[in-house]
Amino acid sequence: MHKTLIIFDVDGTLVYSNKVDSQCFAETYQEIYQLPFPTIDWSTYPHVSDTTIFKTVIERHFQRTYTQIELETFHDAFVRRIEREREQHPEKFFIVPGARETVENLLADEQFVVGIATGGWRRPAQLKLDHVGIPHEAIHFHGADNKFTRESIIQAVLDDAHEEEANIQRVVYVGDAIWDVTTTRNMSMPLIGIRRNNDRHILLEAGVEHVIQDYLDYSTVLDLIAKAVPPRNL
Repeated sequence: MHKTLIIFDVDGTLVYSNKVDSQCFAETYQEIYQLPFPTIDWSTYPHVSDTTIFKTVIERHFQRTYTQIELETFHDAFVRRIEREREQHPEKFFIVPGARETVENLLADEQFVVGIATGGWRRPAQLKLDHVGIPHEAIHFHGADNKFTRESIIQAVLDDAHEEEANIQRVVYVGDAIWDVTTTRNMSMPLIGIRRNNDRHILLEAGVEHVIQDYLDYSTVLDLIAKAVPPRNL
């Protein structure tokens, strides 16, 4: 049987918590280094991954690269801050409508293989998925841990999936951001866009053929998995 690998982003695609995450990242940095965090506009960084963002800010402030110890120290402090924020303000972390059911349906269907490729580090992403009840134990899951580009993160998911599944014939990515468009265009990978606030035009104007608002209509999701194409070159 030919199978399709569906790879999901996390923030803005399965879970809404982007502003909380960004603020926690900046506050963690400011607490540790006692310096202002330059910007939480991730589009200004060379690659939108936690590792690259941390690397870039360290280089700007100290004209050197980070050490493994300080990366681990920052990462642990960031995770603790996310955990506190989740406990104190659980309402700030909420699921994209229909996401849990869609992931569960895909996992239960032998036609599909499910992956997650997030530009964030894996531990914070797992916390958010656990918070909203999206299963991830049986999913090919990679984050920015030891990776700098979104292409390398997606490639790690591809490598894992192909190693375990011999019959993957098609791959579709699901993401919400402009950098998802850029990455899938670079990889010639079909993309389903998802936007929450009636702003589908952002992705449509960037060359995405199909953009949804949620996963509540599973038949539509399946239809778009079959129809999805890579973003157009503009």
